[in-house]
Amino acid sequence: MKKLATSSSGETAYNIPIIMYHSIGNNTGKYVISADMLEDDLKTIKDAGFTTITSADLIAYKEQGIPLPEKSIILTFDDGYFNNYTYAYPLLKKYNMKGVLSVVGKFTEEYSKDSAPLNNNYSHITFDQIIEVSNSGLIEIANHSYNMHSMEDRRGILRKKGESVDAYKSNLAQDIEKCNALLKENCFVSPVAFTYPFGCVNNESSSLIDSIGFKVTYGCEEGINKITPSHSLRQLKRYNRHNTFNLSEILNKAQTP
Repeated sequence: MKKLATSSSGETAYNIPIIMYHSIGNNTGKYVISADMLEDDLKTIKDAGFTTITSADLIAYKEQGIPLPEKSIILTFDDGYFNNYTYAYPLLKKYNMKGVLSVVGKFTEEYSKDSAPLNNNYSHITFDQIIEVSNSGLIEIANHSYNMHSMEDRRGILRKKGESVDAYKSNLAQDIEKCNALLKENCFVSPVAFTYPFGCVNNESSSLIDSIGFKVTYGCEEGINKITPSHSLRQLKRYNRHNTFNLSEILNKAQTP
C-alpha cells in the first residue's frame, strides 16, 4: 500500500485530482467528449485503484476527521447539460462511481417547462432529473450561479464596468441565493459547493460566496490538490477534460509524493 504524502507542516496529505467535464456528445473538442471517452476514463480510474468522492466527503474529512480513500478523485460535470443525465449518469451507475453536477439555475428552470425540448446537443437537466440523480446517491448537486454563466454582460460572476461594489455584492448574492432557493424548492437539494463560472473569481466574490455558506468552491486552475486537515477547500484546482486529454498522466501525478 502506498504511503500517503505529507505536507510541509508534517500533516498527512491526500493528493486529489479533480477532472472537469462539460458536455457529452459526438462533436468532440475542448469542452465536449464522447460517451465512449467518458467510459474509458471510468475504466482507467477503476483500473488504477482510485475511488470517486464528492465535496461532502472533503467536508467530512476536514470537519469530522473521517478519512478519505487513499487514492481519491473527484469527477465534476459543469453547466448541468441534459446529456450528463442521458450519458454520464448511466455510466456512473454502471461503474458505481460518484460525480458533482454543477447546475446553472436559469438553464434548468427553462428546460423544466413542459414545452421545453430536451435534446442531447443543447438542452439542460430538469428539476425532476436532478431529483432522480441526487436520490441515487451518486450525484452531488453544486451551485453554478442562477444567471451569471455568461461572458457578455459580465465575465462570469465578476463585477461589470461601472457597477458599484455595493450593487455588485447585492446582485451577486441575489443571483447565487436564487439558484439555491430554486434547487431547494424544486429538488429538495441544498448545495454545499459552488463552481465558479469560467473560473472567474476575485476577492469580493470569494468572500461573499464564503459568507453564503458554501464550504467547497471549484475553480479552473489546473493542478493536483494537496488536501490536509488545515487545507482550504476554496478554489480547488481541476483539469479540463478535452478530447486529447491524458488521464493516466494525471493519475500518475497524483500518486507522486
